[in-house]
Amino acid sequence: MSADISLDQLTTTEKLALMERLWTDLSQNPETIPSPAWHGAVLAERREAARQGRTAFGAWEDARQRLLGRHG
Repeated sequence: MSADISLDQLTTTEKLALMERLWTDLSQNPETIPSPAWHGAVLAERREAARQGRTAFGAWEDARQRLLGRHG
């Protein structure tokens, strides 16, 4: 199946909405999405940084709103 979408004609907000729809669909079956080997090393580094208190976390919805506010 091929979907021909003219990305250059979409606004940034429309592109973000499309990405969210794609991610929602893909995330329904995460076992079908292969993870690159380097992800394991990055995750281990981030776990260690969190364990040592060298990182801060924020809510996804807050980050999403900031991103959507930048590009309308």
